[in-house]
Amino acid sequence: METTSPNLKARYINRFIHKVYGCSMPLFPVDLMDRKPIGKSNEFVSAIGVGTWGIRNYLDAEKALRHALSIGLTLIDTAEIYGSGRAEELVGRVVKDFSRDVFITTKLPPERFRDRDEAVSAARASLRRMGLRTADLILIHWPHKSVPISRQVKSLEVLADLGLCRYIGVSNFNADELVEALESTSKYELVVNQVKYSVYDRHVERDLLPLCIREGITIQAYTPLEGGAVAADKTLTDIGSKYGKTAVQVALNFLISRPSVVAIPKSERSERIGEFKGALGWRLNDRDIDVIERVSR
Repeated sequence: METTSPNLKARYINRFIHKVYGCSMPLFPVDLMDRKPIGKSNEFVSAIGVGTWGIRNYLDAEKALRHALSIGLTLIDTAEIYGSGRAEELVGRVVKDFSRDVFITTKLPPERFRDRDEAVSAARASLRRMGLRTADLILIHWPHKSVPISRQVKSLEVLADLGLCRYIGVSNFNADELVEALESTSKYELVVNQVKYSVYDRHVERDLLPLCIREGITIQAYTPLEGGAVAADKTLTDIGSKYGKTAVQVALNFLISRPSVVAIPKSERSERIGEFKGALGWRLNDRDIDVIERVSR
């Protein structure tokens, strides 16, 4: 399975031609949707969600997460290893007070997928921590280097078979690993690959994003703000001033302008959560996307 479609190759060539002649043309078509499909499903989630990695103050994080849900940022990402389960417990405390339009992604460590029994036990423990009967989406947190991907995927599919999750996916899989995972499925589609992606780290655009677009897989972009570093970026600040937006909002908007991409920034500050919300409802124009592509490549 090749990892770059002919259409995308043609777009790269056209982009080069446009640049030679001084015109602006983004590398990818601009996606205008603020609610994006999960894989090939007909279910849509907010293009910006909220992550729970590296929480320092759980009281502040709970307030921030509640605020996120109250303003419509209803995609939540967590994992077994985040705070040794405390992050999942936090998610459980919060979501029980909200309707089921909340979409919860959690991730299990790769060693849980060595066999089906271990995967099932880990998934049930995760659900207990969150107070849920089923998760919306369970991911393999990263590929196990000594366990065949085919075996990992088979164990993952068992979770869907047993109703422990509605969708399955992966995280931190490169293009070749994702192709192997796709070829290993038998009953369920992989709907998500969660990877690091930001205006400063765009390596996924070379092979992985084109593959995901072609295969109908959603990319969940983690660390999209590079630990807050983008907030002081002069180029992003200057671009944002034209829209009445902050550098953070520009950085997020750039990502969700890509097809098949949602962003999952994290903050323990409610005011920052409100800033995330301000990245929705508009889009950078082609020229400004082109500027960011030029300076961040």
